Amino acid sequence: MRSAGALHRLLDVLPVFDGDTRITVRFTLLPGSHFDVDALAALDSSGGRIVPWDEARRSRHDLVLAASPKGEFHELSGPRALLPHGAGFNKAISNDGSPEVPSGLDPHYLLADGEPWADLHALAHEEQLARLARHCPSAVGRAAVVGDPTLDRFLASVPHRQDYRAALGTGPRQLVVLASTWGPDSLLARRPGLPAELTGILAHDAFQVALIVHPNEYSRTGLFDLSRRLAPALRAGLILARPYEEWAALLVAADAVVTDHGSTALYAAALGRPVVSAYDGGRELIPGSPMARLLDAAPRLSAASGLEDALRESRTTDTRGPAAGAFAQQGRALQLLRERLYRMLGLRPPSSPMDASAFARPSTTPRQPFALAVRAEVSGHRIAVERFPAHTPEAVHHLAAEYPAAGPRQVQSAALLWRRAQAAGHAGQHTAWTAEGWTAHVLEEAPGCRTAAAILSPRRCLLRHRTAGLLSLRVEPQRDRGMVSHVDPTAVVSAVHAWLGAGTNASLPVSLLCDTGPAAVRVHLSAAHEDDLDYEL
Repeated sequence: MRSAGALHRLLDVLPVFDGDTRITVRFTLLPGSHFDVDALAALDSSGGRIVPWDEARRSRHDLVLAASPKGEFHELSGPRALLPHGAGFNKAISNDGSPEVPSGLDPHYLLADGEPWADLHALAHEEQLARLARHCPSAVGRAAVVGDPTLDRFLASVPHRQDYRAALGTGPRQLVVLASTWGPDSLLARRPGLPAELTGILAHDAFQVALIVHPNEYSRTGLFDLSRRLAPALRAGLILARPYEEWAALLVAADAVVTDHGSTALYAAALGRPVVSAYDGGRELIPGSPMARLLDAAPRLSAASGLEDALRESRTTDTRGPAAGAFAQQGRALQLLRERLYRMLGLRPPSSPMDASAFARPSTTPRQPFALAVRAEVSGHRIAVERFPAHTPEAVHHLAAEYPAAGPRQVQSAALLWRRAQAAGHAGQHTAWTAEGWTAHVLEEAPGCRTAAAILSPRRCLLRHRTAGLLSLRVEPQRDRGMVSHVDPTAVVSAVHAWLGAGTNASLPVSLLCDTGPAAVRVHLSAAHEDDLDYEL
């Protein structure tokens, strides 16, 4: 292996040997890559054992697996199998190999002393076989179309879509995933401000935004500096996907993908997800490649403000057509690879059936904004709210903030302050506010605040309003076609705050309808319940 991306592809292939005690797997790191630091970290987290390169060169191997043609793989003795580590062979890297030839098909890397060094080229589609014949004809006799094992993991993960969305806290919102490859033509290189722009103008309760970054960019920049550069978007709720498995789980969970020319979006397209192009041009994309055809068919995002229009247009485009040119033998890759690899080993393969495994549940928890600018429209007993990060350029009705996490400046500026009840299970002695006591305390501490809300559960809140007094709030979840959707109760209390401020003289109890992005929920407002007043925060 030479990089984390190549290692991840190998990890998707190695299940072909599961259960076989005759097989021992060892890894080695080829020298010379700029992206080898994260490869070692990724290998350590996988639990794999590494063999130093010099020792690997001196040893005889029964089989050598590589997921990149670059490096001195021909120095390793034994039958060699070469796998692509992306989808479609879409890019040619400047000053790297033959001009305008993708490295996965480039004779500069596929030949050693004029001869193919790989005994098997495992390709994902017949189109790749035809392109290999054009660029490196001497390797064609060693090539076979076996499909894409990573795509098969995508197909196996589709039934887990709702579980992934639950882990991300997506709810009824649209999950928009930005996909950035690496290099000077990538989305983050050409449009580094796009994640912050989108999180600043998209309504928080209608959209969730995530970012997938190529493993090479993770390795080159480092997570610390990457997080620092993305800090405004991360504070606004951006999800930064981990580079192994989680990026794929996010594509399964996504409602749409905004992409540059990297091949990541081809996997989403193969699942039928809408795709929007944020590709600003460059010299890397190979004309006529699967990714080029996908970008030609996709609507283009010229500015962040045009995203919603681009998303509407993208839903009328069938993305599966361009993706079909990158993936053949769908659902059969591991079985076909097992047959080929065991033939190279000279062993009879296990007879047990083999299925691709679903991706792990996302573990990255998106940060919830501590302060939100709220636009509210009151029409009788119906209130529509849209919430944005506090730095949004949008015109708003009020600022709502979490106490005390938002910090002194925003706490003193907020017309609505909320606090969530802590999870039960205090250890030893403790002292806690009651909901009644805290709401009184916070209105005294923050004289500019009009409403204090104690969030007791996703369905239950206690509000103290300077004019209306203490009120209990109950939220009904939205039900649709056998599914239940829960909205963020802090959005509901903003709606009630706006309704109370509108001077409506309705007697309690009262039923309100609250629109928060894609969900409209019924809210019941009444005089404070005794058990709400004494609820410990």
